Amino acid sequence: MKNSYDASKEHRWRFRFASRRVMLVNGDLFAEALALVFALYVWGTRAEFLGFSLKFILERVPGWFFLLPFMWLFFLIELYDIRKASSWRYTFQSVATAAVIGSILYLGVYFTSPPESLPRTGVAAFILGSVVFTLLWRLFYIRVLTGPQFLRRAILMGGGVSGKILLKSFNSFDTKPYFMIGIIDDDPAKLNQEIEGYKVIGSGKELLEIIQRESISDIIVAITGAINGESFQALLDAQELGVDITRMPVAYEDLNQQVPIRILEADWILRSFVDDTAVSGLYPIAKRIMDFIGGLIGVTIFLFLLPPVAGLIFLDNGFPIFYRQERLGKSGKPYKIIKFRTMVKNAELDGEAQWASENDQRITKVGRLLRKTHLDEFPQFINVLRGEMSLVGPRSERPSLVNKLQKEVPFYRARLLVRPGVTGWAQINYGYPETVEETIDKLEYDLYYIKNRTILLDLRIILSTPGTIFGFKGK
Repeated sequence: MKNSYDASKEHRWRFRFASRRVMLVNGDLFAEALALVFALYVWGTRAEFLGFSLKFILERVPGWFFLLPFMWLFFLIELYDIRKASSWRYTFQSVATAAVIGSILYLGVYFTSPPESLPRTGVAAFILGSVVFTLLWRLFYIRVLTGPQFLRRAILMGGGVSGKILLKSFNSFDTKPYFMIGIIDDDPAKLNQEIEGYKVIGSGKELLEIIQRESISDIIVAITGAINGESFQALLDAQELGVDITRMPVAYEDLNQQVPIRILEADWILRSFVDDTAVSGLYPIAKRIMDFIGGLIGVTIFLFLLPPVAGLIFLDNGFPIFYRQERLGKSGKPYKIIKFRTMVKNAELDGEAQWASENDQRITKVGRLLRKTHLDEFPQFINVLRGEMSLVGPRSERPSLVNKLQKEVPFYRARLLVRPGVTGWAQINYGYPETVEETIDKLEYDLYYIKNRTILLDLRIILSTPGTIFGFKGK
């Protein structure tokens, strides 16, 4: 009976995460091809004499117009996160944000170019077509391709603390990433009990029978202690059947793009951050070049913003315009961060560091707008050019706050392995913590970035940042 079951053939239409990302990219490209044809048709039919024809395309359409579909994909980069791609609310918001950002950028170029040198109708039609066709494709993906018949069928092995953390995370998804059958646990007392809404349906010795009966494609192992010999052999047999076996920390990272620090031991952190974070020798060079170029662009924008923002801050709350404060950089080296001032003068009379809350009374009226739009952070590009900060990295913190939190939050000081950033993985995914528990959640994103950092991930974060700004997600 064991050899009659082949999970790879049984589940060929149940898509893994990597396959889903490829599917999303291909679907978006097809939607953008339709948007391009629609734009050319609308533009062509409005063009005098030529009409929608090969002559019109060859004589009137510039080469850069055919690159617009790929630019649109860059604006949608956040939607290649499987969790976000399964949410209709987030999808609609991201597509709308992409349309707004694309329109603003093009209008900026259009009005600073010579008259009649750039098209209006074609680009407007492309943006409209992109919104419509992308939303239609993504709606089909959410309503059809995330249905149970296309989901991997998983079972969780281990119903302890580690398993509960994974299931809580799993239940937070709008659309479930797996079709979770139930839980396997060797503790007889847990049999038929429900843990986070899922039933314990058997023990390790019944694993192979359950795999074949329930047509299982994936096993997530959430056992933190020793695995008994019978269960271990069952896992090996399951692997021979083609079932994918994933450890809980890896599954948690794949699902959430966070590191589950609440259940990890120090030796795992050491392995991950000594071995796994040994980046290529080219990465620091490429990152510093990117920081220098980005820093120059950021400082240029900052100089344009300076007169109006400085005037608003002065009228609202007087001088000073800038706010300088000691923060900890890479390896705990202190430096002075520069920001536009958003709080009243002497906001911390007792000198104690405080978290900013949603309705913090210390924030000025102008400061609230600057924080919501993140305009207060543009002076930090000076810190980037100095080499004290990077474009991408964990948010910098004050020494007193770091000293306090490293006593309460496991592995908190690991954030200092890299330079702090103007933006970061935690900033675009989580925002501002107000409690120790929220700080733990945010740290999971920071450690995920440190463990997995590459130039491609840095670019993804940079391209995702405008969505945070235009979504007014600052605090």
